[in-house]
Amino acid sequence: MKIIEFLTAFVAWVQIVASPLIVGFVIGFLVYNKYPSEKGLFGGIAIAVLGLIIGIIWATRTWKKRGTLEFMSKVSSNSEFYKSEEEEEKK
Repeated sequence: MKIIEFLTAFVAWVQIVASPLIVGFVIGFLVYNKYPSEKGLFGGIAIAVLGLIIGIIWATRTWKKRGTLEFMSKVSSNSEFYKSEEEEEKK
């Protein structure tokens, strides 16, 4: 059972890493489109790698502090949905 728990935590870790990585890819792509030379390519790759590094640091800190599954569940939960249910129950 521990392998399944580890795999789900790892998938959540990858999801956390993917967020800044995608932002880094987009900004890096825009930099390369603006400056289509070797310097622009280097700058775009550097920004994408910076996004990867930030994502790894963020995901690892989250894993150690409170767990990636707890973090992802809070991120993906819809508090507005729960508030509307509570208001309907009060009526």
